[in-house]
Amino acid sequence: MHWQLKNKMMVSLEAARKIALSMPDAEEFDHFGRPAFRIKKKRIFATLWPLENRMMVKLSPIDQSVFNAFDSSIFYPVPNKWGLKGATFVDLSKVRPDMLKDAINTAWQTASVKTSKS
Repeated sequence: MHWQLKNKMMVSLEAARKIALSMPDAEEFDHFGRPAFRIKKKRIFATLWPLENRMMVKLSPIDQSVFNAFDSSIFYPVPNKWGLKGATFVDLSKVRPDMLKDAINTAWQTASVKTSKS
């Protein structure tokens, strides 16, 4: 039964795409061979990594630490300099849909604030 509950928490790539595209002024484009999502042709707030079944969301370092503290097997920093700046991987096979939506919304808000200051 525990496996069944865990399996129901999985978010498909298509569901993740739909959540990202539901953000205001969001659009999808190709970013180095991966589907990426940005606001008004400016700031990227998320990318899909289909082969790895994960999504990268651009959070602030503080927001990254909050999501990571919830479950570091679901939310974890990208292992490079971008990860130090808040780029965060989300394991789509483990994340609940509501938590992914919250992470995407947080990334969208972060990108939106930066876009409005540009």
